[in-house]
Amino acid sequence: MKPVTVSIDVPQQREQVFDFLDVLANHEAFTDHFLLDWEVSGPSRGTGARARMRVKKPGPADWLEMEVVSSERPERSVEQAVSAGGRRLTQGTYELQPGPRGGTSISFTLAWIEAPLPERLIAPLTRAATRRANARSLRRLAERLATGTDRPQGRERS
Repeated sequence: MKPVTVSIDVPQQREQVFDFLDVLANHEAFTDHFLLDWEVSGPSRGTGARARMRVKKPGPADWLEMEVVSSERPERSVEQAVSAGGRRLTQGTYELQPGPRGGTSISFTLAWIEAPLPERLIAPLTRAATRRANARSLRRLAERLATGTDRPQGRERS
């Protein structure tokens, strides 16, 4: 399946945005409209940070195991997730570039490395739903950054 990319511009500097995104536990606050029951483990930030969460969808529970596989301050963070009982492997990449008016342009790309056959058969629908969910996540991230609720939590769980 083709990757899905969404983006948003925010007035905050790249370093501030990166420092918030680098703490994987912080992602719960802006993705909890479709990713629920978060449990984080490993380092609180950067490469090796891990989380387990459930996708909000009808039918049987679909759990994701996510790990940050690359963290390059202040430009990029890459996470990989395994779900659908090991039949889905995705890679999510946050890229932060200087914004047009001095802030930061945030883009998030979700790429499917492996996907179950039913998802591949309805790829346009899967991609549209993913695009909507991820665009909402970036809007919610921008709101958190704007209201000052973007301070890295840095919590660590096992």
